[in-house]
Amino acid sequence: MDDTAGWSIDADLAIPPMKTLGWEIDTVPWRAPGVDWDRYDAVYIGTPWDYPQDVARFIRMLEQIDSSHAVLVNDLGLVRWGIPKTYLRDLQARGADIVPSVWCDDLSPGRINGFFDALSSDRIVIKPVVSTNATDTFLLDRDDAVENEPELLSKFSGREFVVQPFIENIRTEGEFSLFYFSGAYSHAIQKIPRYRDFRVQEEHGASIVAVEPEASLIECADRILKLVEPSPVYARCDLVRGPDGRFLLMELELIEPSMYLRMHPDAPARFASAFDLYVREKTRPAAGGLLQR
Repeated sequence: MDDTAGWSIDADLAIPPMKTLGWEIDTVPWRAPGVDWDRYDAVYIGTPWDYPQDVARFIRMLEQIDSSHAVLVNDLGLVRWGIPKTYLRDLQARGADIVPSVWCDDLSPGRINGFFDALSSDRIVIKPVVSTNATDTFLLDRDDAVENEPELLSKFSGREFVVQPFIENIRTEGEFSLFYFSGAYSHAIQKIPRYRDFRVQEEHGASIVAVEPEASLIECADRILKLVEPSPVYARCDLVRGPDGRFLLMELELIEPSMYLRMHPDAPARFASAFDLYVREKTRPAAGGLLQR
């Protein structure tokens, strides 16, 4: 982002181990005009968390990188797929357990009450299909849905969105994030919203702690990562425990996840190694001397 003030960012912790592997690093705002991407061997998508303000421009920038000499990390196809939350629908079709979801292209007057019945829940969450950091995300009770309709119509008329039942465990146990580099589990955190809130981002006051996840949590994340092709260099798998005790996928972040490298002493080096290996394999001369691009 052009302005990172107020955001919790620790991506720079990967710079020392990357330098040890021989890399020189620049930080480039994604809106910067006239960047010569051919100057770079690789571009890692770090913290462009304001991209939902101009998704088309963001994708054009990524396409320019992908068509240059630089290797884009993660893969452009993965990034395109992961921008709209509809990728959750794809993962569900492949066998993943996700939070039950109703997908909508538009919000019209009088429609909100039907979502409570469709999801058999008296409390629901409505959020855009493209968003970051819980922007324009609403928690609604059946009793107050009508009074909130004007604001919701202003946000979602003519805009794709998803509706999900609110998982009550989020307020008590919170959400778990598991981080993977080159398909291998690295570390995990637990994010618990502040009192009376439901948002798990630290920018909204949530508490963040490192955890050693139970075996079933890792197994669930492992299964989900195996459903993704090609395998991402880095990924964050957000899971919540459902009413029946099963872990459900909230998000699989493949674009620009905050990777909480500060939460495990080995995480920065693990990321650096995964990045280095991927780029070197992508640029290694193949038979006939052609680059594998």
